[in-house]
Amino acid sequence: MQVILLEKVANLGTLGDVVKVKDGYGRNFLIPQGKAKRATEANKAEFAARRAELEKQQAELLAASQARGEKLAGFVLSVTQKAGVDGRLFGSVTNMDIAEGLQAAGHDVKKSEVRLPNGPLKTIGEFAVSVALHHDVVVDITVAVTAEA
Repeated sequence: MQVILLEKVANLGTLGDVVKVKDGYGRNFLIPQGKAKRATEANKAEFAARRAELEKQQAELLAASQARGEKLAGFVLSVTQKAGVDGRLFGSVTNMDIAEGLQAAGHDVKKSEVRLPNGPLKTIGEFAVSVALHHDVVVDITVAVTAEA
């Protein structure tokens, strides 16, 4: 299936690229999410007419993400969990826990934006966590996991 990308998509292309994707990926993810349209002649003409508007929208999203990233850069989030004597947690700290903690601290972060490269945090300590606010804006924060008294 050939689609026109309406925004930058990781490992696929940027705004305006006509790319070939598998049918299921296009039909079930890209098109319903509003990230792409089928590459028909009518859609190509419509995209050409709206290109400037879409580029402006993407630039505004990037600027907003950069502003959010500046506020969030270097932030230290403290999370308290029940832990055993050896420092292992009963359970784990997931991206949902981190997103909720950041929202409680006044930062607008979704669960899907929190990146845990080694999976959930299962021990006490300080961990570097990436928050991907936009494809081009990735901010590192520190998550300090402490034991509940």
